[in-house]
Amino acid sequence: MKLLIDFLPIVVFFVAFKLFDIWVATGVAIAATVAQIAWVRWSTGKVEPMHWLSLGVIVVFGGATLLAHNEDFIKWKPTVLYWLMGGVLAAGQLVFRRNLLKSLMGAQMTLPEPAWRVMNWSWVAFFAAMGAINLWVAFTFETDTWVNFKLFGGLGLMIAFVLAQAAYLSRFTKTETE
Repeated sequence: MKLLIDFLPIVVFFVAFKLFDIWVATGVAIAATVAQIAWVRWSTGKVEPMHWLSLGVIVVFGGATLLAHNEDFIKWKPTVLYWLMGGVLAAGQLVFRRNLLKSLMGAQMTLPEPAWRVMNWSWVAFFAAMGAINLWVAFTFETDTWVNFKLFGGLGLMIAFVLAQAAYLSRFTKTETE
């Protein structure tokens, strides 16, 4: 259910774009993100910082898109979000000497420190690459292609990356017979 709620704004953006246009899709994405935050707050009692960050970015870039009637702003939104997430992970490691992924996921899995570092830096690299790929698709191809990429390409690359991470991390998991 959490995954469905996390992808709701992207899916409604896609559907609204296909049915209407970029302007309606942008407004719907802003509304869906607000609804997402409200639902998460109501159902769990708290909202994760990532959701607040996502809301801030969609309101700023979506709002700029609608106010300026310029779709370039909404095309920058995923890149800004990816680069902010990667930047936070990198700053946590470099500036604060704290692995934020370990802080978030350390209760769910036990890994040696080098594995946590590899995981952290691989996410930083993934977010940097995703931001660059988004810009390339957004400003090289038609808006329709970018919207398709935003949902299917972005989701596909995320799934492939998570599976690669799982394969890497599997060598650190212990079976019940060990």
